[in-house]
Amino acid sequence: MSKEVNSESVSLCPLSTPAATEQEMLCIFGTGDLGRSLGQRLFQTGYKVVYGSRRPHSCGPLPPGTQAMSHVAAAQSARLVFVCIHRENYNFLETLAPQLKGKVLVDVSNNLKKNMYPEANAEYLQRLIPGAQVVKGFNTLSAWALQNGPSDANRQVYVCGNSLEAKQAVIEVATKLGFTVLDRGSLTAARELEDFPLQLFPEWRLPLQLATGLTAFFFFYLLIRDVIYSYVVNDKDISFRIMASLANKVFPIVSLIMLSLCYLPGVIAAFLQLYRGTKYKRFPDWLDRWMLCRKQLGLVALALASLHVLYTLIIPIRYYVRYRLAAHTISQIKENKTSPFDTTMAWRTDSYYVIGILGFGLYLLLGITSLPSVSNVLSWREFSFIQSKLGYLTLFFCTFHTYLYGWDTFLQPSSYKWFMLPGYMLSLVVPSVVLVLKLLLLLPCVDSTLTRIRQGWERTDPEQERKKLLLT
Repeated sequence: MSKEVNSESVSLCPLSTPAATEQEMLCIFGTGDLGRSLGQRLFQTGYKVVYGSRRPHSCGPLPPGTQAMSHVAAAQSARLVFVCIHRENYNFLETLAPQLKGKVLVDVSNNLKKNMYPEANAEYLQRLIPGAQVVKGFNTLSAWALQNGPSDANRQVYVCGNSLEAKQAVIEVATKLGFTVLDRGSLTAARELEDFPLQLFPEWRLPLQLATGLTAFFFFYLLIRDVIYSYVVNDKDISFRIMASLANKVFPIVSLIMLSLCYLPGVIAAFLQLYRGTKYKRFPDWLDRWMLCRKQLGLVALALASLHVLYTLIIPIRYYVRYRLAAHTISQIKENKTSPFDTTMAWRTDSYYVIGILGFGLYLLLGITSLPSVSNVLSWREFSFIQSKLGYLTLFFCTFHTYLYGWDTFLQPSSYKWFMLPGYMLSLVVPSVVLVLKLLLLLPCVDSTLTRIRQGWERTDPEQERKKLLLT
């Protein structure tokens, strides 16, 4: 009995039989950086890789375990061919039409600029070799990403093609490499995919434009209010303050406004859901776009807040500050008097700095958890707690920090130069509105209704309800 069991157990999975899974052969045309990186990654994943080259014996170093052949021999050896060459070199592929007939050609090429050619590279390749099945894919990946595997910032592969079977073959390879695949439809989408790598920070455009616009506005506003006013009215040149003092006012103002703009769309969305009585209606397009760029808004705001911290640290070593301190000390010595200690001012300044430090610490926490490598290890509840609850706490601390900075200066007529409000007062408008609206949402009667709506409850229109009752 034991002998029969042993013999059967050995024959179940023989080590070297034709039934064992064979490594699939894949072909790559092109031995450049992208071709070599792709071949190395494919080989490490378990594929056999062969390169097609004009000079198989002198094409440079290739990944270990791969081999180089002529284009004809390489094309005949694999059913799937990665075309890692530039479009201007596609012409020789026409001579390989018989060998490439029925093959799956993966076009990974990109162009140097948009609308460089009248048609997409993949469409041009399909026209050159009508007997092949062309799939556009892998063009959004860099050689670095292929060498190091899918990273959080570069894990998606877009594909498009006219053959579902060919696309499925490419999707299978990309999935084995560890990438997430998005099917963009037929080959007519190839031009859109080829334009993706040419886009420069598309998700950052609105936040950067907003930051640039706000910075320019407040810079010229404070320049007129502080520097030009002093020169015209008091005949005093304080233009040297543009470099440090003026910048150290502009950066925190813009940072606070942009931080509040991160949370304003969420508040607007909540009131919109309360008004509609349902969560199943789409938000307006402008609100959707606004909510999608909240992370970028927050990171730009954090960068400006960091600049504010650095500028604040250099205040004690500035020439102007050291000169004023020395002049004040000398004047007191000459007059033989000492300024009394102001306990109220001590409380104000200490509170101002401590609240600012706490706010900036939470600011950093929000920025760190926005990084994909950190957010991916957090559960949704943890991420939501940090970005939402601690986010509003950060906004409160930063707003309170600004109120302490202003203190009672709004009561002084000298603060309104040329009837212009101080910069810090303008920066408090948006965050104060956001915090007040958020407090309204936290009222028990409002919060319970909003929670029910977000759990799927819908408020019934009385008119519709009455019509239903009449029909029944």
